[in-house]
Amino acid sequence: MRVQFIKNSMATKKSFVLRIDPEVSNALERWATDEFRSMNGQIEFLLSQALKKAGRLPTKKNSIDNQKDTENEPV
Repeated sequence: MRVQFIKNSMATKKSFVLRIDPEVSNALERWATDEFRSMNGQIEFLLSQALKKAGRLPTKKNSIDNQKDTENEPV
């Protein structure tokens, strides 16, 4: 069952190529290692934090509320 869960969670992530300055990459890799994350995990963590801080990533509660609001709208 655990293997199935991992496969399903990986399938929901979008992959893309990222070009990054080597110095930034090295610094990011050191930071990720310090926090026991992969470099990919660190990038995702930092992007999520920046999006939340900028108010561009809806919270889970807000996304549920938005779904309820749209369900009640007349068609």
